[in-house]
Amino acid sequence: MNLFDSILSLVAPDTCAACDLPLEEQEKGFCGGCKILLEPAPSMRRPPAPSASVYLHRGPLADAMRRFKYQGRSDLAPVLGGLCADAAHVYAGHVDVVIPLPLHPERRRSRGYNQAALLAWPVARALQIPLRTGLMSRMRVTRPQVGLSAKERAENVRKAFCASWSLSGQRVLLVDDVSTTGATLGSARKALYDAGVDDVFTLTLAYAPEEAAEAMEGVRLAS
Repeated sequence: MNLFDSILSLVAPDTCAACDLPLEEQEKGFCGGCKILLEPAPSMRRPPAPSASVYLHRGPLADAMRRFKYQGRSDLAPVLGGLCADAAHVYAGHVDVVIPLPLHPERRRSRGYNQAALLAWPVARALQIPLRTGLMSRMRVTRPQVGLSAKERAENVRKAFCASWSLSGQRVLLVDDVSTTGATLGSARKALYDAGVDDVFTLTLAYAPEEAAEAMEGVRLAS
């Protein structure tokens, strides 16, 4: 660390993405106490899985992602995107292009950024392949998926996406922030295949097993 960096760290020290504690010199993104609580998702043990998540949506990671997605903390994108990029090396040679899951323009304006696009940029850079943000769109505003059953989630996002035929013949890595039942990613995947894409892999930073279980339980109780 040079003199300028040393002075800057005293004035505005790097802080943990989850708890805001100042980071020690050897720490990156998360403090030691939070980092040890990050739980790898089982799907990353079988690379390259068609659908995979890097971590479980729990504890410090869930805290950091809530800040990133809902509290305007786009400054956390390098840390969280870096976690995705570290895991994405298993897709090298298997994909030609990275596409972030699109937001509807109305929601994009409200949030100020597409969190999936911010996560996808480090992934594309790590794989040294293009990031394409304009070739897939969200055609309508959908209800938030939280609190919906698995059946309701699938209906909520049915035909919500459209992809350009210029992706025909490509192998796509679709990137998003959180996966639960997979309904949203499934709808986006169908749109890509309908546009002639050869293969689609999906990668999310986190998987929310508890929320997925609650959604499936809602279907069971309603049946």
